[in-house]
Amino acid sequence: MKHHRLIDLMARVTGWPGAFLVLGLVACEHARSPGLGRPLPAHLPPATPPLTAASASLPGTEAPASRAPLVFALSEQAERFLLLQYRAFRTEFMGCMIGAVRGDTLLVERIAPADVEPAHSAATWVVPTQTCESAGWVGVVGTIHNHVAGVRCWYFFPGTHVPSADAQTFTRSAYAADAIMCGDRVVWIDRHLEQHEVTLPVAARSPQ
Repeated sequence: MKHHRLIDLMARVTGWPGAFLVLGLVACEHARSPGLGRPLPAHLPPATPPLTAASASLPGTEAPASRAPLVFALSEQAERFLLLQYRAFRTEFMGCMIGAVRGDTLLVERIAPADVEPAHSAATWVVPTQTCESAGWVGVVGTIHNHVAGVRCWYFFPGTHVPSADAQTFTRSAYAADAIMCGDRVVWIDRHLEQHEVTLPVAARSPQ
């Protein structure tokens, strides 16, 4: 039976307006349509931004950034730079770690200064004006900043798995590691979000 004949018949029997019956039939058709009325799958954003194909491989490295290095190696020049900067500044500074990931080792050959406005560096925070790459540095494997007086040098609040602001910033990058300068030691984190610590050998040779 055609829809219009059914509508005329139902209108005579029920006394309801034809327009109202048309809406009822349309609703019935949609209720039978596949997929309607079913909950759509939720598409939640990932916990951290995915790495793009261009950023997954670091310049001059043999492994993608997702492979966590186990060893953090600083050249003597990089160590000297960190110690001098740490002594000179009473606010946080930031450096661009230039080097390569070779096997399970993150080799930092030198540290170049990040582009930071003086007004954007305080005793407890530092914000660069642009990325290390935008500042002209090539082969950057991560950034390093200091914590004045060597306090709160961790990426997770002690005794918890709650990430600090430094850890959250790192997860939004594609670098192989991030590091915090803490006097005579460096605390660093890898792509697996595991925290490590290394003592600077050159610190023992520095005059007091």
